[in-house]
Amino acid sequence: MTATATERRRQILDAAVRVFARQGFHTCRVSDIAEEAGVAYGLVYHYFSSKDEILDTLFLERWDAMLAAIAQADASGRPAPAQLAAIAGFIVDSYRHDPELMKVIIVEVTRAANTFGRTHLARIRDAYAGIAAIVARAQADGVFRADVTPEFAAQAFYGAVEQVLTGWIFESTAVAPAELEGAKRMITETICNGLVGRRAGDR
Repeated sequence: MTATATERRRQILDAAVRVFARQGFHTCRVSDIAEEAGVAYGLVYHYFSSKDEILDTLFLERWDAMLAAIAQADASGRPAPAQLAAIAGFIVDSYRHDPELMKVIIVEVTRAANTFGRTHLARIRDAYAGIAAIVARAQADGVFRADVTPEFAAQAFYGAVEQVLTGWIFESTAVAPAELEGAKRMITETICNGLVGRRAGDR
């Protein structure tokens, strides 16, 4: 693909993010994306077979980046809480840099249980599995308690991050940098403090 074609394809994807975030995936048309991108209607179909493929592309680009961030945290050799903090930081920073894209991914994909969410369920589970592996190793090392399954801990961790982002998505004002940074810390501390082993005599 030439540099011009790559740039035009990116232009269409970026326009789709704005349209999906503003109108919702199901209520918009390909012509809306073309108009937002400032290109001819037929040109969209030159790069993508449908708006479904556009949403697929947007999701897989961002999700693959998150899977890479999880793998990088896992390979860092840092303590498990620091690894989880890095993952939470990546997701929160993704929202910081492109809140419209994160809105589309959360609302139109990961929470869309009967449509795109189910289509990409295996890929979504890859993220849970990567986080669960971090938890499992910490449990084996005696850092995290063993009576919470790694799979449940992973779902609780990612669910906490996603719920915080969902709250921001439906706010009408921009999130302050201090709140973004605080969320990274509070999410990680809340989950990790619930996973640390209790001392004898504690109730």
